[in-house]
Amino acid sequence: QAQVLFQKDAQTINPEALENVKAALASGDNEQKSEAKKRAIPRKAAGQSWEDSTLGDWPENDFRLFCGDLGNEVNDEVLTKAFTRFPSFNMARVVRDKRTGKTKGYGFVSFSSAADLAFAMKEMNGKFYVGNRPIKLRKSTWKERTDYEALEKQK
Repeated sequence: QAQVLFQKDAQTINPEALENVKAALASGDNEQKSEAKKRAIPRKAAGQSWEDSTLGDWPENDFRLFCGDLGNEVNDEVLTKAFTRFPSFNMARVVRDKRTGKTKGYGFVSFSSAADLAFAMKEMNGKFYVGNRPIKLRKSTWKERTDYEALEKQK
């Protein structure tokens, strides 16, 4: 929005005000970058450590479900539609290959309630079709890979 105002009023703003607007835009970009960097969560698995910035998109302290055996036709929207009937549903994401963009055959669904997670597993595992295949569900183990020592150092 500030960029639109900047472009619209560039001819009528004096040079001093123009510099103030540019500085405000630059500080806003820096705040967004630092916020994204703060959200990167340290991970550890198979003897390797890394920072995962994608975990910042997910709600904190959620209950996550691993969804396996997904076909290539399944995307985030299809997976979301399959689980929106549960009241504590937060979000769904299909994991894709970064180079090709094809699905890796699995995804994750987030719930705020453990009861909804258990109900979804009981009701849908192997019985409910997402795309053209029956979905296979398991409780996600993402918390087991979080490097809490590195996370404390980060704070």
